[in-house]
Amino acid sequence: MTRSLQAVAYARPSALRSTAEGRLLGLETSRGATPTGVQDHPGFFSGFLTHPQAASAGLLAVADVAAARYHQPQARASLDPVVTGNGDRLRFESFSGCCGVYARLDVLDDGLDGGEIGHGTTNVDVNNPLREALSRVGALDPVHLRVGPDELAVTTTDGPVVEKKVPLPDRWLRGFAESQVVAAGFELRAELPAAEAVRFLRSLPRGRSRGGASWVVPAGRGLRPTTRPVPGAVCLPGPERLAALQRVLRHATALRVYGPAVSGTDAAASAWEAVLPGMRLTLTLSPDASRGFSGEGGVLDALASGDAAEDAELISVLLAWEPRIDVADLAAASGLTAERVRAALVRLGTSGRVGYDPAEAAYFHRELPYDAGRVERHNPRLRDARALLAAGAVALDGATGTVTAEDGHRHRVREENGALTCTCLWWAKYRGGRGPCKHALAVRMARREGRS
Repeated sequence: MTRSLQAVAYARPSALRSTAEGRLLGLETSRGATPTGVQDHPGFFSGFLTHPQAASAGLLAVADVAAARYHQPQARASLDPVVTGNGDRLRFESFSGCCGVYARLDVLDDGLDGGEIGHGTTNVDVNNPLREALSRVGALDPVHLRVGPDELAVTTTDGPVVEKKVPLPDRWLRGFAESQVVAAGFELRAELPAAEAVRFLRSLPRGRSRGGASWVVPAGRGLRPTTRPVPGAVCLPGPERLAALQRVLRHATALRVYGPAVSGTDAAASAWEAVLPGMRLTLTLSPDASRGFSGEGGVLDALASGDAAEDAELISVLLAWEPRIDVADLAAASGLTAERVRAALVRLGTSGRVGYDPAEAAYFHRELPYDAGRVERHNPRLRDARALLAAGAVALDGATGTVTAEDGHRHRVREENGALTCTCLWWAKYRGGRGPCKHALAVRMARREGRS
């Protein structure tokens, strides 16, 4: 797994100092982006958590996912959560080591007290000392939280624990992009009250599941298993991957379940949201425990568009660190169609700048330390499609096309109900379930360039 490094510089080291008013934990910030432009040392957040136990449990759940590897769990992942300030909330995000589970804790305005919430993004290592400090937070313990663009600290009555910035795995960038594409197709399928949520989650198996995906369907105030994906059902692929929700069960007031409309019998991704006082914890599961979001291929059609890169530059200027991005508003402001705005948001998602929140059915803006030039390296099918096009291997014939692969085999690409199909082994195996194959992408690019 490759990792990105970002140079940071501080005016002075962070320190815990004694003042006339008491002890002050000063966390120095580095260069970061803000709504008014780039600043050398912007402020981010300093204040208290209104529900410290619930927030501590939520942070530990995000850290649990970051340290977990649900597929082939022979070793801990030891990856690093991301935190973003959106002006009205703090978002903590992580992926599992296998990239098949995406976790996000949204600490909303009601969950924070004592200061303005700034704008910025960083990643932190929630290591064992910090985990131990969080696990000891009592119901009446005040917790002071201060977040800057480059580090996070939690102080409790036991003293301070400070975490420094560390590299972010490159695979997470692809996961951030793919998970927002998947989540944008979700709708609320069920909402369970606290008692039913506890009963359902505690009934799930703890060990690794075997066999195909399982399904659940709303029944009264709860959920019941079903043997097939009937209308209204939600896929629960690898139920043991919801284990991190156990951290917050005692604080949860409801459990919301999101998923796409049932289509055929194929497994699908789903999102499971624990509603907490002043915050939400969401786990999004890939369609199978062995499938990471980083390989889903949902971003490829948007990346293959000749307009997507230019449109993304325009849309990026209009984002303005909004916690809720409205596609219709962006379309009106940019003069683009809603379809092109969505494609531009997907393109921005490949550099970690856009996420999607099913609870609000809206995109949100974040910034990650990545260069958009990584897009090609992160998507080998896109790179291979461009190579086929450059080699003159694509021949168009109306609504179809023929692509001569590197091994000399010819593959026929056809359009069916607006989607491109192919005669290659990739299509035969996944049938579009993991995005288009390189041959279909090459044909799509050739069409857009008007080649014959």
